[in-house]
Amino acid sequence: MSARSELASYAAHDAQTRGRVHAEPPAHPRGEFQRDRDRIVHSTAFRRLEYKTQVFVNHEGDHFRTRLTHSLEVAQIGRTIARLLSLNEELTEAVSLAHDLGHTPFGHAGQDALNACMKDHGGFEHNLQSLRVVDKLEQRYAEFDGLNLCYETREGILKHCSLTNARELGELGQRFLDKKQPSLEAQVANLADEIAYNNHDVDDGLRSGLIDEDGLRETQLFSRHFDEVRAKYPELNGRRVVHEIVRRMINTLILDLVATTRTNLELAGVKSLDDVRNAAPLAGFSAGMLEQQRELKRYLRTHLYQHYKVMRMTSKAARIIQSLFDAFIAEPRLLSPEHQEHVQRDGTRAIADYIAGMTDRYAMREYRRLFGIDEITV
Repeated sequence: MSARSELASYAAHDAQTRGRVHAEPPAHPRGEFQRDRDRIVHSTAFRRLEYKTQVFVNHEGDHFRTRLTHSLEVAQIGRTIARLLSLNEELTEAVSLAHDLGHTPFGHAGQDALNACMKDHGGFEHNLQSLRVVDKLEQRYAEFDGLNLCYETREGILKHCSLTNARELGELGQRFLDKKQPSLEAQVANLADEIAYNNHDVDDGLRSGLIDEDGLRETQLFSRHFDEVRAKYPELNGRRVVHEIVRRMINTLILDLVATTRTNLELAGVKSLDDVRNAAPLAGFSAGMLEQQRELKRYLRTHLYQHYKVMRMTSKAARIIQSLFDAFIAEPRLLSPEHQEHVQRDGTRAIADYIAGMTDRYAMREYRRLFGIDEITV
């Protein structure tokens, strides 16, 4: 029996997709959501994630996570949850792999800086930019711009949206106006993202030396698994201790999420995808686990993301983004002819597209080309 025939009645089914903006022949023998996943993996924006920051700038160390490794980890966690809940794994994976395609260089610091630059031009938000990437900016097919993904994949990418922006997105934005939910696969991908970045930032933070095990033991989630690992492996040391703790934390969160979601589905009497869309959010953690997640997130924000060394990096990143934006706004002819054409067509938004598409190292290289005084290069 195929995996698709075993899907729950409330899962998203390939045969019942709301379709693509541009009609295409069926993807047979692949499913529609598998085709979406494949298109995302082969996209230029996906490859660029290898050199985009998660927390630490790409060149600071080969072992730190990037947006690419983060996206792969989200997809793995998302597929595990989807399988346990009998949801569509291919759709969950496609959303997971695409959720950061629109992220700027330098992580959230880059996004905040570009949003500030664009405050008088509609702002900048990476979820909307990810959608813009798959709907318009990828140039791979003869008959349409973008990747022409299924409605369900696109709605999963768009996790958040202001009502102003929703009104401009037609059918895709209508659920925000109607206060309805996306598919369970989209909800799961969103929570898989949260599980991945919290726990893997613990791993990267410990590797960097900016946080330590003693400090993290102030949080319930870490402390409980630290004690468990120490009790079972008293002689274990080094990186293996951290790996054992982190994988147990991830497993605990997955099992809690699956159990809580099953309970929510049963209590809500959900039988179909329409029931999912009309209900309150159904995928989620128990109240106790949600608080432990938030406690860990607060700790990371205070002790890792606001660490002075990270703040120095984010301050530099913001200056690079601001300087590039100001330079291109003042003189678009600094851009290549291709991007000058985009500016003529899309105005300031095209400059945001160009900057958002940069990798960390390319943004630094562009900054040196424009503002370096040690040499004159093009």
